Amino acid sequence: MVKKAIFLVMAALLVLTTACSSSGGSGETSGDGSVTLRIAWWGSDSRHEYTQKVIDLYKEKNPNVKIDVEYASFDDYWKKLAPQAAANQLPDIVQMDISYISQYAQNGQLEDLSPYLGNQIKVDDVSENVISTGIINSKQYGVPAGVNVLGFQYDPALLKKAGVDAIPENMTWESYEELGKQTAAKGLFLDGGVAPDIFFHYFLRTKGLSLYNAEGTGLGYDDDKLFVEFFGLMRRMIEQGAAPSPDVANQTKGIIEESDLVKEKGIGVWQWSNQFVALQQVANRPLAFAPMPGPDMEKGLYMQPSMYWAVTSNSKVKEEAAKFIDFWVNDVEANKLIKGERGVPISGKIKEAIAPELSDATKQVFDFVASMEPKASPMSPPPPVGSPEVIASLADVVEELNFGKVTPEQAAATFRKNAEAVLANNK
Repeated sequence: MVKKAIFLVMAALLVLTTACSSSGGSGETSGDGSVTLRIAWWGSDSRHEYTQKVIDLYKEKNPNVKIDVEYASFDDYWKKLAPQAAANQLPDIVQMDISYISQYAQNGQLEDLSPYLGNQIKVDDVSENVISTGIINSKQYGVPAGVNVLGFQYDPALLKKAGVDAIPENMTWESYEELGKQTAAKGLFLDGGVAPDIFFHYFLRTKGLSLYNAEGTGLGYDDDKLFVEFFGLMRRMIEQGAAPSPDVANQTKGIIEESDLVKEKGIGVWQWSNQFVALQQVANRPLAFAPMPGPDMEKGLYMQPSMYWAVTSNSKVKEEAAKFIDFWVNDVEANKLIKGERGVPISGKIKEAIAPELSDATKQVFDFVASMEPKASPMSPPPPVGSPEVIASLADVVEELNFGKVTPEQAAATFRKNAEAVLANNK
């Protein structure tokens, strides 16, 4: 009861704050034909800076449109969005993360954009595999702001220093482990560890499965031997000195400058393609991409939206909001400002048009994504409601496993129990 009261007070305060700061709620058209949009996103200072330039460009080309902006860090963004949603005061356009889009869509807070595709939002030049990633329960709740793909980002010179000329073609998990033994023998980590939910999900997809079932009411695999196989391998990598122990990894987590690759203690790192440019800039020496391990890499690989643009249900100017999303997707000048920072553009024509504007590192990203896109399979449905809790539980369990506090079998059973309890709420 107390929590409910606090929440209602927060929501009420937010209504007042929003009313004062943005001319009375989401989207409005005035008597002179001018339109006011509100847009919100999360990101770094550099993202805020170029996004504002894109908005200024849009206003220059659409002088009847005014745009109020709201932005924050990732964590603060969701803390701010939740009470806005409760108060039915969400901005007209919101940047949506893949881990939250199902929750907002199923709560009725996002607009189905299907009627706008091909009208206000042109997607003729966008792969069906890409645009369909924004579909939940047969409705288009998000348009990808860009796409990424998983891969191994590594230092070829350091690999040779470890006595290996090149990453094996058609690498398997077995050859990956063997490669780790070779680099460990030279005192080098092969990789800096993996994000458990992302790479276990990839591993399951290579088996024709998924982390979640299609309904989002349970896990997408029945046999815990798959958990044991994957995370047993990750633990062996640590035990063999091919990957850092959790206490070492935790000291440098999220700090690129302190990463093993940058300090030339590690060969590479498995991560999303859009993380390459920052890594390359800090490392300040030639880095390269390699594909994910197999077998059945093509079944596991998918093009993931870096994030979505979505229009909220409470917006009073949904068509105008959809036009801004189209501008983001299809305007050449805007994308020369964006330069693929939110992932590789989803329009093929835009990718070609801005290619001459890109840095060498960004060109590497575009080329790698282009080489992987024909091999990728359709993405699994966006994670269900409750997925942030499931992912947090998986991270905790895997950390205990990597510290050697539990066996892979015990970790598998604990994760299943925790995850099924959370996901059962979706039944």
